[in-house]
Amino acid sequence: MPSAPETLLIPGPAGAIETDVQMPQGATRGIALIAHPNPVQGGTKDNKVVTTLARAFNSLGYVAVRPNFRGVGATEGIHDKGIGETADLIAVADYAMARFQIRPLLLAGFSFGCFVQTRVAKQLPCERMVLIAPAVNRFATELAPESTLIVHGELDDVVPLTAVFDWARPQNLPVVVVPGGEHFFHGRLHLLSQIVTRWCA
Repeated sequence: MPSAPETLLIPGPAGAIETDVQMPQGATRGIALIAHPNPVQGGTKDNKVVTTLARAFNSLGYVAVRPNFRGVGATEGIHDKGIGETADLIAVADYAMARFQIRPLLLAGFSFGCFVQTRVAKQLPCERMVLIAPAVNRFATELAPESTLIVHGELDDVVPLTAVFDWARPQNLPVVVVPGGEHFFHGRLHLLSQIVTRWCA
């Protein structure tokens, strides 16, 4: 059983960034920075897909780091359409790597969080990237590193599966499809955790 998360206020470009940091049991393998879905639609660091990812990464030995985007919870600033949010994630990653003195860095995101993490990956070297239901039809998502896991629900009505294939195909990135899954993976979070755990193990 991992320890309870430590909630921090990390200095960022627009003020404090409320962040949960959860240590794994046993040896530490790296840092997993997890980005939540669109804050203007209620996305937070406590989203169930985000917390499922955190538990999966903890089980693999990663320090799970879950910040709130601008204007969410105790995070200061206002929503910046992914631009300021990119800078904030970089600030959180810098803090975590300096504090724990460990590599590698794994970037993970859900929906809008995927869009932001592809921007982060252009500025920070990461070992791997995990993109869950990337909102490629709603945001100008950057190209992803070749070491990227993409997981999408077959019946996602927020981001159609065809849109994800159209984005991934030119990059030769495989897409893992969850049969019957929708955008929030209701009833399929355990399967999502298994997919991520097996891929990262």
